[in-house]
Amino acid sequence: MDNFHLMAKPAGPACNLNCTYCFYLEKENLFRSGQTQMSDEILEAYTQKYIASQKGPDVNFAWQGGEPTIAGLDFFRKAVKLQKKHNKGKKITNALQTNGTLINEEWCRFLAKNHFLVGLSLDGPGELHDRYRRNKGDKPTFLKVKRAMDLFRRFGVEYNILTTVNDRNSREPLKVYDFFKKAGVEFIQFIPIVEREGDSGAHELGLQLGVPGQGDDSETEVTGWSVEPETYGDFLIAIFDRWIRHDVGRIFVMNFEWAFSAAINGVSGVCQFAPRCGNAGIVEHNGDVYSCDHFVYPRYKIGNILDDNPAELFNSEQQIRFGMVKETGLSNECHSCPVLNLCYGGCPKHRFDKGQNYLCRGYKKFFTHIQPFIKTARTLVSQGRPLTDLMAMADSLLEK
Repeated sequence: MDNFHLMAKPAGPACNLNCTYCFYLEKENLFRSGQTQMSDEILEAYTQKYIASQKGPDVNFAWQGGEPTIAGLDFFRKAVKLQKKHNKGKKITNALQTNGTLINEEWCRFLAKNHFLVGLSLDGPGELHDRYRRNKGDKPTFLKVKRAMDLFRRFGVEYNILTTVNDRNSREPLKVYDFFKKAGVEFIQFIPIVEREGDSGAHELGLQLGVPGQGDDSETEVTGWSVEPETYGDFLIAIFDRWIRHDVGRIFVMNFEWAFSAAINGVSGVCQFAPRCGNAGIVEHNGDVYSCDHFVYPRYKIGNILDDNPAELFNSEQQIRFGMVKETGLSNECHSCPVLNLCYGGCPKHRFDKGQNYLCRGYKKFFTHIQPFIKTARTLVSQGRPLTDLMAMADSLLEK
């Protein structure tokens, strides 16, 4: 494949928080050395090879974790210098996902100066956020995250909000949405939390959560903090109905943007709703490259950045086969689904309900609900009219 994205975990699974629902913390058990800091050698190999592998004019570096700020500000200063050193006339951008608790003024000055786009994890108002997002001492983290958001505004750091939707906040969708609206947030992404309890195969790896594609997944229970399928659909519908009446063009909910993009342009913009996947991999702190961030397990390792060319890795038979499963593994129900073009079976990680995506009922409920708006949006675009016109039509369309 010509276009692929390879994000990095500079501190691996290391994190200063202990979020109950995090699928990544326990990955420390897969890296026996105990070292979770990306070395200068690996950082430079990643930077040079990733830039060289990108055929287009733009190269986006995305830094995730664990908690990437644990790697330290000097690490990111080196990263920016290396990007300039190895740049071949391309436009380079950086994105950083963080829990925000280590952010201070020095971090903000650096992020603003270097035009980083920051994804800040915040699950809603304090009582909802602090339900699961707690530190190693089991203390709440909301106030520190809120302080980071205030600092971003003060220093002009571009940011968006990443909200995980779990069994608790999923039941109060408007409380979550209205909190962000009142706080002046313009960009929000809602990420469903779905994890399974581990089976014997997972336990052999030292993991408590389920491994995708291993064993009889349909026999494994989901965790108590996972969002229920129809509740997730209802969560999106409640927020959509509020948003479509008042906030189109003012607040950008990525879940809605993806749906409209897929319907109007034929491309959703996110791998989980694309016909195929396999073009978004991850390089770990030790240089190991995996097929996907959600598949950091031994069987999905495809190489190492020190030894391999990333372009060759993402065009390897193993990676192509990984990406094709999303399409070839669609169930009969998916093939006959009227909203298949908006979903394409969702993320393969969640296809453990006898081959069906665990969230299927929720997705189908939401995508069916917004169909009148999808059809009207196509008409507006064909007439050269803005999608903000949907707000004036919202009440009549919701009655259909």
